[in-house]
Amino acid sequence: MATRALTQDDIQRLADHSLCVITDLQTAEGAYPASPTFSAYVGYSWLRDGSFIADGASLAGATLSATRFFDWCARTLEGRADQIRTIVQQSDEGTPPSGDHMLPARFTFAGEDGTDDWWDFQLDGYGTWIWALGEHLDRHDLDSAPYREAVALTVDYLVASWQRPCYDWWEEHAEHVHISTLACIAAGFEAALRLHLISGERARRVEAELAAVHARILGDGVKDRHLIKWVGSTAVDGSLASAIAPLGVIDASSPIARRTIQVLEAHLTVDGGTHRYLGDTFFGGGQWPLLSCFLGLAHDAAGDRTRANELFDWAASTATADLDMPEQVDRHLIAPGMRQEWIDRWGPVATPLLWSHAMLLRLGIQLGRIDSHRLTAINEGNA
Repeated sequence: MATRALTQDDIQRLADHSLCVITDLQTAEGAYPASPTFSAYVGYSWLRDGSFIADGASLAGATLSATRFFDWCARTLEGRADQIRTIVQQSDEGTPPSGDHMLPARFTFAGEDGTDDWWDFQLDGYGTWIWALGEHLDRHDLDSAPYREAVALTVDYLVASWQRPCYDWWEEHAEHVHISTLACIAAGFEAALRLHLISGERARRVEAELAAVHARILGDGVKDRHLIKWVGSTAVDGSLASAIAPLGVIDASSPIARRTIQVLEAHLTVDGGTHRYLGDTFFGGGQWPLLSCFLGLAHDAAGDRTRANELFDWAASTATADLDMPEQVDRHLIAPGMRQEWIDRWGPVATPLLWSHAMLLRLGIQLGRIDSHRLTAINEGNA
């Protein structure tokens, strides 16, 4: 299916709407809802999604909005200090708690556990929030003092847990160690060290663990010269592009980065739209705008701005007539027979998905396709 051509005015209107969706839907507590109407997501904020949303908002000039999200993260984690210390102690003693007793991937807007079952033991969000916080503090020259306790608790939790299998970005395959998860953890450790958010013995331990995470990624996380979905796999996952950019864990000029981009294009990307992974059946296994944006960021970091622009154009083309961006679209479905089963279970695809809007902003601003000064003016006018 050909994508519709968008004018520069179309793109800027979409960007304006994207920022408004993010800031208008942010809760009084500071959390970003994943999607306001999708049945399985209503009432929850993910550390992973929210951190990438906050990064997009921060880059777009919505500084206060991003700060409010990071304040929410800090309060939520500080409120779990006793739980985190218990997890760390048990792990250090060689008796780590089961996944059911680890920190959740998503929280209610009040920062509490959810009441329904979920695939919760995910470590990537805990690294991602520190990375995104670091980007935000550095970008706007903000004081790091309010976040030091929460960052210390988070890195202690990750140091104790990073080697464990857990669910991936997609709440799947809890039995594996996922390379995208390790990349998020490495990026969080790097930010904590670079900005001196931690110090003393804790910093020295994190530095040693960061080296170990990098060694695991570059050792067990590479097959045939490209990053792989999980340790022991040969397949790829769309989330791997994030390790190249924006996380920067893998040097974009390296042979591994170039080969990973090449394989992601060959295996998962059709007409500019990127799938999560081969074999995906969620809503039929459609193409995700946010993954095309991640791949676009990786291409741009590697020096191919032409391809990055093509991926941006495809992502922008998925917006609805109301300018809302979906989680995925039903183009080139991997498992079309499964689409209706998920609709019957949870309703139509999540639209708008705030993470999709944020990644469009992130890539579009970087490419110069979106006027960030205009976005800042809009945000200031709505403040």
